[in-house]
Amino acid sequence: MEKIDLPKTYDPSQVEEKWYKVWEEKGYFHADENAKKPSFSMVIPPPNITGSLHMGHALNNTLQDILVRWKRMSGFNTLWLPGTDHAGIATQNVVEKELQKEGLSRSDIGRTEFIKRMWEWKDRYGGSIITQLKRLGASCDWKRLRFTMDESCTQAVKEVFVRLYEEGYIYRGSYIINWCPRCHTALSDIEVEHKSVNGYLYYIKYPLKYPSRNVQYLSVATTRPETMLGDTAVAANPKDKRFRDMIGTLLILPILKRELRLIADDFVSPEFGTGLVKVTPAHDPVDFEIGKRHNLPEINILHPDARMNQNAGPYEGLDRYECRKRLLEDLKREGYLEKVEDYSYSIGHCYRCHTIVEPYLSLQWFVHMKELAHQAIEAVAKGHVRFVPKSWENTYFEWMRNIKDWCISRQIWWGHRIPVWYCKDCDKENVSRSTPDSCKRCGSPNLEQDPDVLDTWFSSALWPFSTLGWPRKTQDLETFYPTSCLSTGFDIIFFWVARMIIMGLKFMGDVPFRTVYIHALIRDESGQKMSKSSGNIIDPIHVIERYGADALRFTLAVSSAQGRDVVLSYDRIEGYRHFCNKIWNAARFILMNLEGYDHRLQLTTYSLELCDRWILSRIDQVTEEVTGRLETYNFDEAAKILYNFLWHEYCDWYIELSKLGLNEGRRNVTQYLLITTFSKILRLLHPFMPFITEELWQYLQRTEETGQRTDSIVISEWPKSKSRMIDHQAIKDMEVIMDVVYNIRNIRSEMKIPPKKKVRVFINTDIPLINTLLNDHSEYINLLGNVSNLVVGKVKKPPFSAVACIKDMEIYIPLKELIDIKKERTRLNKELYKISEDLKKVEKKLENKEFVLKASKDIVKKQVERREELVNLRDKLLKNLKALDE
Repeated sequence: MEKIDLPKTYDPSQVEEKWYKVWEEKGYFHADENAKKPSFSMVIPPPNITGSLHMGHALNNTLQDILVRWKRMSGFNTLWLPGTDHAGIATQNVVEKELQKEGLSRSDIGRTEFIKRMWEWKDRYGGSIITQLKRLGASCDWKRLRFTMDESCTQAVKEVFVRLYEEGYIYRGSYIINWCPRCHTALSDIEVEHKSVNGYLYYIKYPLKYPSRNVQYLSVATTRPETMLGDTAVAANPKDKRFRDMIGTLLILPILKRELRLIADDFVSPEFGTGLVKVTPAHDPVDFEIGKRHNLPEINILHPDARMNQNAGPYEGLDRYECRKRLLEDLKREGYLEKVEDYSYSIGHCYRCHTIVEPYLSLQWFVHMKELAHQAIEAVAKGHVRFVPKSWENTYFEWMRNIKDWCISRQIWWGHRIPVWYCKDCDKENVSRSTPDSCKRCGSPNLEQDPDVLDTWFSSALWPFSTLGWPRKTQDLETFYPTSCLSTGFDIIFFWVARMIIMGLKFMGDVPFRTVYIHALIRDESGQKMSKSSGNIIDPIHVIERYGADALRFTLAVSSAQGRDVVLSYDRIEGYRHFCNKIWNAARFILMNLEGYDHRLQLTTYSLELCDRWILSRIDQVTEEVTGRLETYNFDEAAKILYNFLWHEYCDWYIELSKLGLNEGRRNVTQYLLITTFSKILRLLHPFMPFITEELWQYLQRTEETGQRTDSIVISEWPKSKSRMIDHQAIKDMEVIMDVVYNIRNIRSEMKIPPKKKVRVFINTDIPLINTLLNDHSEYINLLGNVSNLVVGKVKKPPFSAVACIKDMEIYIPLKELIDIKKERTRLNKELYKISEDLKKVEKKLENKEFVLKASKDIVKKQVERREELVNLRDKLLKNLKALDE
């Protein structure tokens, strides 16, 4: 056949969009629910419709795509189900900001019009992240694209709510919840981010109603003085001898003059402040529990926007922080403020807008979680669900065994509206899967639906089965549930993973997935977490435009070691862009050397050369290693194995050695081996680098390789390792030859022998097998070491020779005819002097005890490493000088 011309350079922009379009049109990503093949299924963690692709998305979806493409090629009926999340609070915030630009609020336009605007925004912008996922190469089944508020998911949400309500798991009650004054909604405990702040501890005098000569007041410490306006008691520990005899004493609340009683409660820590605490049941979760135990009244002092209400007396209408300022001024003026101390403590912030949240007494909907969690704990404990890395199971157990009831109502408009209708005539709660016509108790048609919506994570908890058609019995559920694996971040083990396990067991009778892979966090090159505020964000779409999707994907995969964060930089990505070029150039060499190739070759009629047996055996080993690493989710190791093999073995050695075969009578068998081996390499690389491998696969198909003709590499067969066929002796023999060549090259480099100059090489060995091996394959050493004459056997060292010692051999290269001995000696002495001086400086620093004690560990470590480097350089130079002195 004719040689095939490949463009000189790889241009991702000419390849990626072209092939993704073909893959979609051909339906390669679509799973057949009726197929008889074993299934492998995953659901994508649905990104928010407000979002754009960030590097965390890129990492997680790259790893998922590697698994899916590998399983598809391995013969599985593969479903990767995509979708997006309505992201209640986040999306509503975005649309409300748009309204503000028009001088409007959601209240101005009303709920119906606002929801219409939300859907319009979703239809206009909500799909942008899907487009970005396609640019990354995600091979999702886009025909099954889901949205957490589509009809199927909505029906599932209603069904789950009604069933849990009917079984007594869902209830409504007044409880202390986390309230965001900015978003005007309740937050669950895990939606609150706690941050350490430097604040103050205020000591406030509470006068006794009936003071004695010895005691006129009791001092109480607090970090939130404004909440004292809602105090209904003061508490001490019953074991605290200081206050034991005063329990029951009446106190007067400063400013408001309300009577309070001193009570005893075990929760109070005698070590905090004065040993006394103010009790504000409506504004502190601990105080709420104390209040329940002692039947204390609950006084709410805040409006939903964190302004003080009528219960705050003279501070009504003030913002909470303005109230604090005014109240402290009044307390000081009236002599109630005893002292103020600096104090560091943790305070909760809204995970969306980062506003400080308020503990707030409110009527909300909750799910009883303790009983539901029990089965989910068992599922992981018994191995029905496994975490990778396993260490994350401890995090899961810790949270699940201390689980609290889940507040599921949110005071916003965008989301799944709570399917409860209140009768205005008899107050009956009517819980229904569809809008009821009349009250179940009194028959009145006068019904009003609960205005709240469900927590976004409620619908997300049903994602693995709602997206497959539940509550209907569908073939998708039969074929693909439970899913095989979930890949996600550690930060949503509580938000999402645990709740999916709970809901899957409750409503499907089985876990939602068999494996949970927890991927790492991405950091910049200095180890800092990427964030907008730090200005160290790397935009994946920008990277794709600059380097191509494959370079980004491979960088993320090779960096994703289990249990370690991913350190990312443009330099690393650029390095793997060079890897793309290496693959391209290897293909170009092969395709340019196909002239005269006959694909009907029967390999069995040829005796294979050592390098042929070696490369065939190494590819089988690499196939086995890569497959094994993917099976254990060691993506980084699989990627490194492929990188090292292709660059440092296939390209550096086999392609170079193939030039011997292409120039001899073995041209056709060498062509055949180049094509078949490269075909396997492309298939092994495909899950990591789908675009470049598809482009080269299509070129390779023109060779009409027997048994490997496939329309796309996407649906080609994953290589199988033939362990029985591995020629271990060939591998050992090639390693000996490679070691020899490496040492020859090393001498050339160290002695500054010009690359084009051929060298004479003498190898001293008394091992007959090595003698035979090196003589029989002298052409390998001559070609790769640029050797003019090779002598192997029992030889003496020639004068002025550089020496390399390896197992059972000594390698000598005479230098006299290659370099100017006198000039080289002068050069080496100059270099030795410079290195010796540098070494003295470093050693002086390290001998200085003050430097070692005061300098940072990193600086000291660098100096130690520098010393080792200089010592190695010095020893090499001394060795090279010795060779010139003979």
